[in-house]
Amino acid sequence: MREILNAAEVAVSTGNGEYPQRSPYSPDVAYPEYPFGPDTLAKEANSAYEGVRDALWLLELDAANYGRKEWNPLGGIIQPGQAVVLKPNFVRDFRETQSGHEDCLITHGAIIRAALDYVYIALKGRGRIIIADAPQNDADFGAIRRMAGLDEIQESYRREVGFEVEVYDLRPVKARKVDGVIVGHERLPGDPAGYVKVDLGRHSMFAEVDHLCHLLYGSEYDTREVRRHHTGGVHEYLVSKTILDADCVINLPKLKTHKKTGITVCLKNLVGINGNKNWLPHHRLGTPAQGGDQFADDGVIHRIERSVMGCFRRAFPLLGPLRKVMAKPLKMLGQRVFGDTNTDTIRSGNWYGNDTTWRMVLDLNRILMYADSSGHLQDRPARRLFCIVDAIVGGEGNGPLDPMPKTASVVVAGANPVAVDLACARFMGFDPMRLPLLREAFRKHPLPLTAFNSDEVFCKSNGNSAEQRVTDLAGTGLHFKPHFGWSGHIELATADISAGDGA
Repeated sequence: MREILNAAEVAVSTGNGEYPQRSPYSPDVAYPEYPFGPDTLAKEANSAYEGVRDALWLLELDAANYGRKEWNPLGGIIQPGQAVVLKPNFVRDFRETQSGHEDCLITHGAIIRAALDYVYIALKGRGRIIIADAPQNDADFGAIRRMAGLDEIQESYRREVGFEVEVYDLRPVKARKVDGVIVGHERLPGDPAGYVKVDLGRHSMFAEVDHLCHLLYGSEYDTREVRRHHTGGVHEYLVSKTILDADCVINLPKLKTHKKTGITVCLKNLVGINGNKNWLPHHRLGTPAQGGDQFADDGVIHRIERSVMGCFRRAFPLLGPLRKVMAKPLKMLGQRVFGDTNTDTIRSGNWYGNDTTWRMVLDLNRILMYADSSGHLQDRPARRLFCIVDAIVGGEGNGPLDPMPKTASVVVAGANPVAVDLACARFMGFDPMRLPLLREAFRKHPLPLTAFNSDEVFCKSNGNSAEQRVTDLAGTGLHFKPHFGWSGHIELATADISAGDGA
């Protein structure tokens, strides 16, 4: 499985139009390898399906059989009888401040369906296919299922081939919020296989900042939980057993900007393999001068805010039922006094100086790559991986929860998540080496995420027949608008943009 570490090639399928509107998102063309009958073909165009197929072909997977019924592009990484998890980005069913535009928020069902069909072809009908994610703690998974058309996709597979596609919400708990303020929790069924505690210890990216882990902040007000799992050389995560039991994981992210990491593609998408969100460090309290990354500066207003929020975190949970009544007016008061983090105010590590989230994300990627089904770290990759990025409509600006749609008409694919993310950052108009998440992914490590350097990543595109180094590519015209906390700090220099030939 070491080929994952050497997979420096990325495919970019361009010109992929709009998403189809009707689930189960079957193709509209009877491709030779299509595993179902002609009566299942859609009447509307499905360029998303074509984009996935095209990206697999660009990588020359099972090239000898392309154009024939026997074409099995994922057959090199998936064998009949195995368990395969499709991991989409199901972050949430609504945007933070605006309604509509769900297409820029979660992985579209048409991308999921296309990937699912090629996994099924590789399994030859024998094995398990699981669609699974742990969304944001306040997400409505039923609404996400409807948005992605998962019920229709499942029913189509039952009806046509008698195959059960499993769908799981991996969260054990859902937070109840009023205007973004947590007022309670409810238990969920969670992962039916359970969870595995995985301790990276000295291999964690937090090991070098152990002395600052007492400042860590997770996803909720009670910081004791996140600090309990990242202290004294222990750096542990609660990972889905279904994920760790998988022989292969197909990563299906949505291309978006991100307030804490600059971008969210394959690497960041693995936040959804962790069950308990409050084990995940998101930032450190304070300013860089104090060892934190919560705020960019130590102005008077921030000092007051830190003091007020410290009191709030201790007192608010004690209000009990009154939390539902007090949540909205308290939030409105806080926004009026301290500013709105969704518009122009940097807090909670939502800026280019965030030194925490990238560490957590790289930890999770090492777990997926190296931890066996019991959570023990191996010295070689423990399962196979493959990435297909939904960039037909991406999200820019205030991502990942409140982005604006950005039409890119692109599907990106590759076996190594670092290589794919590097290409995606470049196509978004960002300098990968100014993104800590990507820059540090190439760092020498006992559990490496790549066996290649950034200048060894190559791209194949239907927009340019020649294979080119990703570092030579720019000028694609995408130019994603970054989150305001990253604006002016990650964009490619003008010279880099003008020098690129495009995809």
